[in-house]
Amino acid sequence: MDERRIYNELLVLRCQRGDPGAMEELVRRWERQIFYYIRGLVNEEQDTWDVLQETWLRVVRDIGTLRDPKALATWLYTIARHRAFIHIRSTIRDRQRLECEDSLESVAADEDFSFEDADAINSALGKLTLAHREVLILFFMEDLSIDEIAEVLGSPTGTIKSRLHFAKRALRAVLRQEGIG
Repeated sequence: MDERRIYNELLVLRCQRGDPGAMEELVRRWERQIFYYIRGLVNEEQDTWDVLQETWLRVVRDIGTLRDPKALATWLYTIARHRAFIHIRSTIRDRQRLECEDSLESVAADEDFSFEDADAINSALGKLTLAHREVLILFFMEDLSIDEIAEVLGSPTGTIKSRLHFAKRALRAVLRQEGIG
């Protein structure tokens, strides 16, 4: 883990110095994780790709403003989250204009698990609130610490701990309703 963080710090510094291959390498190292995170927040796969592209455009534009290269992971997830929420708000406004009945809670996650119950877990995650789904994805799928999640979400660590606790309970309840676990 320390080697990875050190390498990421050096990669940020290379990007900030204009190293031509550094940004490409940064994208290659982080694209899958960021895609997966965004995919858990937005409804359609095509929308995920659009938000991901907007995220990388923002990263390219703002990499020079990242003062602490150690904060790369939280910085990337924060940008991705912000871009996803802009997209979600825009989608909701569009739906309201078209008088559609879909709501933010119906945004479904489509995680790619290799476990036998992956469909049930995906379905259960899709039934959680966005706040609960997001904290579960960041903690379990993206392996961020409570402190890192707090930084990404802009919330106190106590709030994140509480949200994680209630998100796990909500996920368990949905899985039990569906006859799993």
